[in-house]
Amino acid sequence: RKEGRSGPYPEMPLYTVEDAEAVESHFSAVEYLSCIAVNNDVEGCYYDAGHVLGAAVININIRKDGKNHRIIFSGDIGEPRRPIINDPTIFDEAEYIVLESTYGDRTHEEHENSDIQKQLRDCINRTVNAGGNIIIPSFALERSQEILYHLNELFLRKEIPPLVVFLDSPMAIRITEVFKRHADLFDKEMMQRLRQGNSFFSFENLKIIQSVEESKAINNIKGSSIIIAGSGMVTGGRVKHHIVNNIRRAESTILFVGYQAEGTPGRILLDGARKVRLLGQIHPVRAHIEKIDGFSAHADRDGLLAWLSDIRVPPRCVFVTHGEEKAAISFANFLNERTGWTTKVPQYKDAVELV
Repeated sequence: RKEGRSGPYPEMPLYTVEDAEAVESHFSAVEYLSCIAVNNDVEGCYYDAGHVLGAAVININIRKDGKNHRIIFSGDIGEPRRPIINDPTIFDEAEYIVLESTYGDRTHEEHENSDIQKQLRDCINRTVNAGGNIIIPSFALERSQEILYHLNELFLRKEIPPLVVFLDSPMAIRITEVFKRHADLFDKEMMQRLRQGNSFFSFENLKIIQSVEESKAINNIKGSSIIIAGSGMVTGGRVKHHIVNNIRRAESTILFVGYQAEGTPGRILLDGARKVRLLGQIHPVRAHIEKIDGFSAHADRDGLLAWLSDIRVPPRCVFVTHGEEKAAISFANFLNERTGWTTKVPQYKDAVELV
């Protein structure tokens, strides 16, 4: 059920809470640069994917008939030169590669010249001058932490007034605690900031909101503030309430910092709707609706090609997966044209004998 409505077919979950709890005991943490032996002939080695904290590329080493075979599973490959985390690990050889293609049919050219902090600064200062609030629907993992990072940088340089920043997302708060415990995974620039005492985890203006009562109390605060809450596409979570309390205010801003899927409330707002349905009611849209470009945790087409550029000997095949069909086919063709390598977009239930 969504907004009190239901479709013609029952919604059957792929798995339940009980299912998730049942498999929890089978998970275990694995350090980067460590290998897990499956048996005497097969091992999986884990490397930093530069996507989100803890994301890994897995290198499968197989020994058969006295020969060594390497198969690389990319997982999600991150964009280089992003704040907080390290760039993706580069490899120089592989017999087979299973590669993601989320953005395999496009580039982030529109982001290259975008200054995230300038856009954020200008949006905040304009909204504060008008007397409104800045509501930021945000994904809990990585995106919320990146926003805190950029806000902290702006505060340190005194480019925005000392507003209160509310992090009102229980999941984002828990994930931020994970970041605190694993600072060893940060890049050199972030480590330098921590040594200087400039942490985006605990800057003076940051207020962590845990309970529903605390979240509701935000709406009684006078003056401008920044509210970061989930969900990122406004499909659920506390951000709906904050938007409802601000969407009729021409002085406030709803600021999107991530992809908005077709049909989501976030996409409807970005597309310029004059009315939107939230929490079971129709609301006129009077607040400013803005979007900051430049945030992306996925490498684009050229980024994926660059990630493969150190491979010295052509792989026997690159299997392009983990993307919409159009993106996967487009990147498979692009890679073949640029390198001459054999590429394949496997279909569901395809089986391939590798070694």
